[in-house]
Amino acid sequence: MRTRLATSAFLTAVLTAAGLSAPAWPAVAGGPRSAEVTLTGSALQGVHGIAPDATVRNVLTVTARGEQPRVRLSNPFGATAVTVRAASVGRQARVDDPALLPGSLRPVTFAGAPGVTIAPGASVWSDPVRLRVRAGDHLAVTVYAPGAPVNDHTFPPPQTDTPGSFLSVGAGDATRDETGQAFGAFRGGTLWWVDAVAARSPARGTIVTLGDSITDGYQAVGGGPRWTDVLAQRIDTLPPGHQLSVANAGISGNTVSVQPNPYDPTNQCCGPPAPLRLDRDVLSLPGVEYVILLEGTNDIGGGAYAPSAPPEQVIGAMRDVAARVHAAGHRIVGATILPMCNPAGSVKERTRLTVNRWIRTSGAFDAVLDFDALLKDPNDPTVIYGPWRYDCYHPNAAGDAILGRSIPLDVFGLHEAKAAA
Repeated sequence: MRTRLATSAFLTAVLTAAGLSAPAWPAVAGGPRSAEVTLTGSALQGVHGIAPDATVRNVLTVTARGEQPRVRLSNPFGATAVTVRAASVGRQARVDDPALLPGSLRPVTFAGAPGVTIAPGASVWSDPVRLRVRAGDHLAVTVYAPGAPVNDHTFPPPQTDTPGSFLSVGAGDATRDETGQAFGAFRGGTLWWVDAVAARSPARGTIVTLGDSITDGYQAVGGGPRWTDVLAQRIDTLPPGHQLSVANAGISGNTVSVQPNPYDPTNQCCGPPAPLRLDRDVLSLPGVEYVILLEGTNDIGGGAYAPSAPPEQVIGAMRDVAARVHAAGHRIVGATILPMCNPAGSVKERTRLTVNRWIRTSGAFDAVLDFDALLKDPNDPTVIYGPWRYDCYHPNAAGDAILGRSIPLDVFGLHEAKAAA
């Protein structure tokens, strides 16, 4: 009992300490409206091989209610065109089952045609589809593009609300298969070509979370969703006209500064640095109102292909991202960098502390989320608190839950209902 009470008291203290720089922006006006927002996102990270003569059923979780969804398919990294011969959408019955809810399957068209060719470096939005979705629905986007370069997003997945896909076990077009019998086992964390879904929604806009593996959900194990999903679930309890959707633009291994990737100089594992992908993964999405930036761990950590970045490099990149988000008319929220197991006084730890001090005090951000203060071990601030840690860089599901629950909703001009006394 003593341990539980001590942990509870510590949690209360750090949650209180973490609510920094939450400005008193005006409350959201009035009733429901219907404008297009981004219901979900999944930033593509590289191109890996050529698609076989098979169909892929991508599954993403939407974060707000909407109707007439549109799907964005992209070919940012392919040296040749992606030719989509057929596509469909539908609502998935169960996470581990490729079957769709009866009657939910809809064919997808592109400017009225059943297929489309996506040039290298390009993206294409589908026509609106006659379908309604609710927050938490698992939307299946099924694509048949044999012989196309596979622009993908692949990461070790969280254990709940997991983006992923099913690949058909036979050749040919299975986009019209509602039963799921044409598809094999679920491949958690693997998506092909799909990087956004937008729809008309009573939600007033979109929060885009721009980050690395901590945002991507790398090994959020222990029974829970990513912190971005926790945030979306909290917002979903608000009245529809006072909601925002949440689009996750995290890529494992990503850097915030423009440099060779520390893990892969080709960037095929980890996507282009945040400034280079900002337009595609954030600013081009419908309905963006807020951006949360949580990056810098990989820059500071370094690796075989890039040394640890100095603080000036990381700060300069963050300042550039913030300025471009502001220039686009949006607000940006900065999150401090979590402990990384670097010894006190080491160059990397001094860099992390310098960057975090700048995030807290520079005024470059419209608000600050002090994730470092929230998750650090009170007895050793160079590491994440043990019960909330997966490894030196990453929280587990319990840590993700704390991050997602700690974010003051008034940072986004939203107001949570107070519990009755």
